[in-house]
Amino acid sequence: MKLKKLIAVAAAVVLSVASFAGCGSSGGKDKNEPDVTASGSGIEVTIEPADGNSETAESTEPVNIAMLKGPTAIGAVMLMSTHDNGTAEGNYNFVIDTAPDEVVSKIVSGEVDIAAVPSNSAAAIYNKTEGEVEVMAINTLGTLYLIENGDTINTAADLSGKTINSTGQGAVPEYVLNYLISESGAENVSVNFMQTHAELAAAVASGEAENALLPEPFAEVALSKNPDLRVALDIAKNYDEYSQIEKGDMPNTLPMGCVVVRKDYAKENPAKVDLFLEEYKKSIEEVNANVKEAAEYVVSYGIIDDLQVAESAIPKCSIYYIDGEKMKDIMESFLNVMNDVNPKSIGGKLPEDDFYYIK
Repeated sequence: MKLKKLIAVAAAVVLSVASFAGCGSSGGKDKNEPDVTASGSGIEVTIEPADGNSETAESTEPVNIAMLKGPTAIGAVMLMSTHDNGTAEGNYNFVIDTAPDEVVSKIVSGEVDIAAVPSNSAAAIYNKTEGEVEVMAINTLGTLYLIENGDTINTAADLSGKTINSTGQGAVPEYVLNYLISESGAENVSVNFMQTHAELAAAVASGEAENALLPEPFAEVALSKNPDLRVALDIAKNYDEYSQIEKGDMPNTLPMGCVVVRKDYAKENPAKVDLFLEEYKKSIEEVNANVKEAAEYVVSYGIIDDLQVAESAIPKCSIYYIDGEKMKDIMESFLNVMNDVNPKSIGGKLPEDDFYYIK
């Protein structure tokens, strides 16, 4: 698909997504850290090729990558840091945005080559662009929690007669919540949508809201500010009660986020794409294995502004790297659920097999 056609559908795709990512501001940095500057509602992270990079990486154009400010960006911090200090094999330009619609616009228009997006949005982009993107890996599993100031909700059926405060209208939080309401038989449930995770976290922490459906790291932010709050429901755990996918060694089977690539770019640059996936997978593994070090990078890159909150939130963010047939199985099951709940959530129809990047 030509660039002009991609740009033409960008606005349509943007309408199908909503935010579920994190927030924060950068602390001080030394000369070895990347330049991080505000750009609209996102953060531009410009990483210049370092002296220690390989000759091949230095002689090629960088891969342009957009990440969401939250778990997907957290999983990339080790790769960003190794690139910055010259030990990464690939050459990358990272952009960290706060809203999925910004990331979607960039991947659709061709401004970036690879992007982290909500899982339902990946299918919506595929449909709107007539199959011009493919999903390469799941990078975030279920991170949604219903936080309550009280003790009245302990099962999904307890949602009956409640008003639930949430973000993510038109995205994974709304559709998964509707799915759980339907499957549990809960009745007369209303949802009050708020614009941002930070706003909702502040409302439930202050007592203004009795409950809040929040993703990590915002659930942890709210809990850290009010000891009377409790986790009433682990949404992913409840989703798994109805899912047909075997968990194996995974904490749950709810794919919150994934990484997509423009097909034209992947076809023209297969080595670059595969190298990125290799280094991104390694980064995710190191984030989970070295939480304290990863938390320091999370703060320095402006993803979360509090080191203690970052350390506490990372293990709860379900940051994983899942590719191949397992990725396809999980995504297909999830997209079938989304299609049953609301076909518009995935762009009107299920994607074809060429949606899945499988080596």
